[in-house]
Amino acid sequence: MIPSIIITGGPGAGKTTLINELSLRGYKTVPETAREIIRHQMETGGEGLPWKNRELYTQLMLECSIRSYTETYNKESEEAIFFDRGILDTFCYAKMIAMTISGEMNASAYQYKYNRQVFLLPAWKEIYGTDTERKQSWEEAVFTYEMMKKTYMEYDYDIIEVPKVTAEKRADFILDTITR
Repeated sequence: MIPSIIITGGPGAGKTTLINELSLRGYKTVPETAREIIRHQMETGGEGLPWKNRELYTQLMLECSIRSYTETYNKESEEAIFFDRGILDTFCYAKMIAMTISGEMNASAYQYKYNRQVFLLPAWKEIYGTDTERKQSWEEAVFTYEMMKKTYMEYDYDIIEVPKVTAEKRADFILDTITR
């Protein structure tokens, strides 16, 4: 089993809260790169923002996702590492903006492998909200969720939908699933 485990879904589905819960329980976690990129680009007046230069933003997301993976993954360890999104999330975004997945991008999907089980958080209207970094509408959040599911399935990952319950119960669900 590859210990690198992806937690993904559309925006505002509770991924970061769940990742934080797993971290509080002592598990190694890797934060989402997209918010880091947006923050940095906004602070520096950069163009790599989803509402400015979507192609540059996509490239930055891919580079950061690969760096997060390579800096964290240790093939000698069996310790679970939970990633708030994975490399294929970048592919999903690229597809959503009608950007072609290059051969180099596609190769990265096979070079940097995660655990086959991907935990997908469904769109959840009751907890969804926007902020300065998350500007998507509810409809876009639902569409992103659907595209995430489709993208990961295209690359032969097994999708496990995480129930709409508290972060604590979501963490229990994931930990129970990976230890079975």
